[in-house]
Amino acid sequence: MNEFRLTKQGLWDILEAWDPYLPRKVRVVACGGTALALQDMKKATKDVDFLVPDQEEHKTLLSTIQKLGYRQVTGSGWARDGGFVFDLFRGKVVFQTELLDSPLDEGMHIPIRAFKKLSVAALNDLDLVITKMFRGSDVDIDDCLRLIRTRGKDFDLEKLKERYKETALYDLNPDRMMKNLDYLLAGLKDRE
Repeated sequence: MNEFRLTKQGLWDILEAWDPYLPRKVRVVACGGTALALQDMKKATKDVDFLVPDQEEHKTLLSTIQKLGYRQVTGSGWARDGGFVFDLFRGKVVFQTELLDSPLDEGMHIPIRAFKKLSVAALNDLDLVITKMFRGSDVDIDDCLRLIRTRGKDFDLEKLKERYKETALYDLNPDRMMKNLDYLLAGLKDRE
């Protein structure tokens, strides 16, 4: 594959090709850079991160893409012919961060597009920032700053702090997670 990043249209093309092969409805929730790309906050993504909250729908999706030639290349990553990796997380755990609520609950996702059988949403802004900051790379911080600035006054920073602290309590190293929040807040102040 010659391209190193997948654009929003490129992703839609792939998902639209999957849709007719699905035997039933499947709901996926974009997270990470994928969620930002689908909401036009990022031009492209290196890999595709989806949460498939319903266990049966997760099984259906994996079975379908295997029939389409995708093979497991990492713990949660699937690719075909050396192409883009699709990380398909199950339940409410993104990377290693467990969300407080199911992303299928009302207000926990942002509907983006529905094909005949495949529905695509993005993780809500607060949980998206939390999952990225729990990884806390420079790219994650930049992505979170971009999201917060794009949303402007609609982004509730106080609510983020509360939800972030509550989520961090369930992590093995809550102090490290809280330092990541401090980095993000400092980045917001530095760039005001």
